[in-house]
Amino acid sequence: MPCHAARARELLAKGKAVVVRRYPFVIRLKHDPIESETQPVAIKLDPGAKTTGIAIVRVTPSVHHVLHLSELTHRGAAIKESVAKRAAYRRNRRSRKTRYRPARFDQRTRPEGWLPPSLQSRVDNVMSWVSRYRRWCPITAIVVETVRFDTQLLVNPEVNGIEYQQGTLYGCEVREYLLEKWGRKCAYCDAQNVPLEVEHIQPKGGGSGSGSDRVSNLTLACHECNRRKGSQPIEVFVQDPERLKRITSQLQTPLAAAAAVNATRTRILKELFHTDLPVEVSTGGKTKFNRMRLNIPKTHALDAACTGNTPALEGWKIAVLAIKACGRGSYQRTNVNKSGAPIGFLTRKKKAYGFQTGDIVLAIVPKGKRRGTHFGRVSVRARGSFNLQTKSGRVQDISHKHCRVIQRADGYGYQSGEMAIHPLA
Repeated sequence: MPCHAARARELLAKGKAVVVRRYPFVIRLKHDPIESETQPVAIKLDPGAKTTGIAIVRVTPSVHHVLHLSELTHRGAAIKESVAKRAAYRRNRRSRKTRYRPARFDQRTRPEGWLPPSLQSRVDNVMSWVSRYRRWCPITAIVVETVRFDTQLLVNPEVNGIEYQQGTLYGCEVREYLLEKWGRKCAYCDAQNVPLEVEHIQPKGGGSGSGSDRVSNLTLACHECNRRKGSQPIEVFVQDPERLKRITSQLQTPLAAAAAVNATRTRILKELFHTDLPVEVSTGGKTKFNRMRLNIPKTHALDAACTGNTPALEGWKIAVLAIKACGRGSYQRTNVNKSGAPIGFLTRKKKAYGFQTGDIVLAIVPKGKRRGTHFGRVSVRARGSFNLQTKSGRVQDISHKHCRVIQRADGYGYQSGEMAIHPLA
């Protein structure tokens, strides 16, 4: 069972346990306990487009006690950019060397359930961390938020077509989306923590009313701004050119985030069902209800803790471990410029003297101008003189003889409190 930090320090000081990992901090007992007792522990997930909230809670009938909170940041945008760049390089190379051969992407078939790499990475990240937490904690159940609340379907299971689109769910979904899109504040005066109303950018009624109910024509406004605007066009009501430009540019914000969440949540749920643990499916409406009922602030990790049946929540005021997916490096051993021309070459082997770029190391330098103790990510060189990225900056030219591995690179960066441990580029 996960223990308190004070208990972990006591076990380590007495030599009864050893450190397995630093991020997250995991220890292992050196001896087998005489009576091993565990309690029900659930892992709760709140998948998102950019960040997924993860919470480890001890489950009792009357209260859920939070043991660990983390937020997993995905790298879907970086993967999409890399795939597009690779496609451009291949297209350029094909036009230079094999002009007779057409592109073959139309001839390739995709397996059933295929997801783009940028979306598949989100699924793989979540499942990877579920597997890791299961190794470190006696997880007995999984709770995952899959969809927004769907009261229309609950009331009428046979609903379809226009009835479903314009039913009870319609207004709730639109309001929730607008709150996320406009940052939960008035678009005209930036007022926060006040009641907000759905407002038409281009008015529907009035002499110049030509607007519609499309989401791209809706925004949020406080009561005073909504009343003063009335049926005026936005060009007349907003006199500040910078604010007008910001509002009009934000109107056409694509629904890419919503589409990514819809695509990945279903796949994550399908993958979780393949585990041997019971899976509880919850909704976004229930999560929001629990969070407001328990008076808990909104964060990704705390949203995950409030997912599912949560009678009460204790111990949630703890540090959150920020996990950032950074990748495990690149197979490409030649750096290129924006046109694809080579500008530098990397070593053929990623490891040098037992170290790999991205490892968390502790370097104790006994003498010289770099004398002292340094802790951070290492960037290896074939000659054995490494660079170390620490909290205070980069320390160059540290011999491998002075370095000791604390945690191997695993493709993720970690930040807890003030210390950030991210893989080097």
